[in-house]
Amino acid sequence: MSTPITSLPSRSAEITETDPHVSPIVGNRVELQLLTTLTCNLKCTYCSLGVGEVVGSQGKVSYTVDVLDAFIRKHLSEHEVYVTFYGGEPTLNLDFIKEIMARYPTFRFQLQTNGTLLDNLPDSVLSNLSNILLSIDGGEEITDGFRGRGIYRQVVRNAEAVRDRLAGTFTARVTWSSEETTFEELDELANTFDYVYFQFVAGEGTYTPVAMEKKKAVITQLVDKFFSSDELYPIIPIMGIVRNKVLPARATEMCHGKTQCRVSTHILNVMPDGKIFPCPDMMYAPEMLQGDVIANWLKPSPLQPHPDMPCEQCEAQPWCRGNCMKNLYLAYVKGDQRYRDNVVEPICDLVRFLGKEIDRHDPQAWYATAPLDVRKTLRDCEVYEYVEIMP
Repeated sequence: MSTPITSLPSRSAEITETDPHVSPIVGNRVELQLLTTLTCNLKCTYCSLGVGEVVGSQGKVSYTVDVLDAFIRKHLSEHEVYVTFYGGEPTLNLDFIKEIMARYPTFRFQLQTNGTLLDNLPDSVLSNLSNILLSIDGGEEITDGFRGRGIYRQVVRNAEAVRDRLAGTFTARVTWSSEETTFEELDELANTFDYVYFQFVAGEGTYTPVAMEKKKAVITQLVDKFFSSDELYPIIPIMGIVRNKVLPARATEMCHGKTQCRVSTHILNVMPDGKIFPCPDMMYAPEMLQGDVIANWLKPSPLQPHPDMPCEQCEAQPWCRGNCMKNLYLAYVKGDQRYRDNVVEPICDLVRFLGKEIDRHDPQAWYATAPLDVRKTLRDCEVYEYVEIMP
């Protein structure tokens, strides 16, 4: 994978938590991504928390809700707060989830889960979830290959079992790794769940010339169906890019012109021990430490756009606004040439290709004639706030 971070050239790293002139949170919203545990009941082959041996390194939360409350009062009281329960597998610490929901009834809540324990969630939790991100990797064979035999059917079955008790939406959260992932598999997920969000895996060896062509062929099929469907085809990256192209102000307003993965502006990943990092994939790097719930301090994210990143010169910048900040940081600021060549540049190529395929269908003309309910969902979909939008 990539070389561990050893230094932070970003100016933001020099700003301490005591600087009264710089707000740690940009904008009026903040997402508290609370890692309820770093343990998991699965051993997915590509787990991003495996970098730096983060996964399994901490059990249940070691701070109290009273301590969290003091942190929120000091740093987040002027912001709209929404919470994502994350892990590890967050449902392994169900008591903590229930305690947080009871303490903060006005917050919005999301759960990111592998879905294997979904049928154990009580009504009090399900009725409070605005969205559930279900980790699933495509079709049955591919998902089971990464996650274990029978996992795909178990997740689909569990989702069906709780569907009537869930107040919010189900989003299939697809890590698009395999070059064998087909349009039919992703289309089936779109028919099974409320939304599909796919993200290209940050794994070396994934983006061979053959794999790139296969992925582009699937992208073309997805985009074609999006623009030919009578109803909104619920593929979040396509929805998000169309929104950003048709309504360019929406590409900047939520993240204030910075990267849409939120790590530079308003997401706080709180580990079970209370340490805070801007990116859940970089919690192995002590230089990325942004705050501490227990010590009750917070500073601006050290993971910021940087002059060495090529985004400002990219044709996709007006609607992409920067893709994965971790990838860009490692490739261009840290100078990991292998990671840049094998991961980052191929992903950016796929993102640009996706934008061009959308342009081929004249999204402005499509939006102008789309039904009102389609335009409203495309413009205001709540799931945009919970994922990176860009794949």
